[in-house]
Amino acid sequence: MSDYKRLTLSNDKKLGGVCGGIAEYFDIDPTLVRIGYAALTLFTAFCGIILYPILWIIMPEKR
Repeated sequence: MSDYKRLTLSNDKKLGGVCGGIAEYFDIDPTLVRIGYAALTLFTAFCGIILYPILWIIMPEKR
């Protein structure tokens, strides 16, 4: 198997596993990523609402 990390959807899901997957990739607490996502959504005129479904579609599931 290869030694590189892959950005995948997480099994630690609240909605689709996107924030959990990002947290696993960067090895940080998923709660911090979710709080950061919420702040990003609020402070960027709700662009996160568009970004989340796009990431949900393009991020692969874990094997």
